[in-house]
Amino acid sequence: MKEYAVRNLRLCTKDCLCLYVCPTGATDTENSIIDKSKCIGCGACAKACPSGAISMVPHDMPPQQPKDESVVAAMNGLARDKALQENEAKTLAEGMTGGGARLMAAVAYSCRRTAEDIYREAGYMLPQSRNTRKLLEKLAENESTASQAKQLLDRLPCNEE
Repeated sequence: MKEYAVRNLRLCTKDCLCLYVCPTGATDTENSIIDKSKCIGCGACAKACPSGAISMVPHDMPPQQPKDESVVAAMNGLARDKALQENEAKTLAEGMTGGGARLMAAVAYSCRRTAEDIYREAGYMLPQSRNTRKLLEKLAENESTASQAKQLLDRLPCNEE
């Protein structure tokens, strides 16, 4: 399986050991993004990275595992509930100061992360999956999200036919 390196900018500590081991210079970039066109997939940078910020990912993603429609519907309902809880916590945080505001901000963050996990379980883990494509098509019908959704639909091919 052919792979290439990607860097998680949140984990990167700028130790830059990847610069010294990359045989093609793919990691030597101004914007911290590894140049996919130069990467040969050797994995030297990922092995050398002390912070674990570099991972190897496949060029072609596998198809999403099938999910029963009832499971997807239940997970979508849970994710909607988490989105409502996140918005409620943000609203409460705006009217507070000090520790209360920090607590509500933490609750909102927790709800967002939980919703992301739920969406992955519902079958939206891979951006190229049929489930993700259906979601983007729904978002493309909404005036406030249409532009971004259409851009993603144009850029992400579906790997399930």
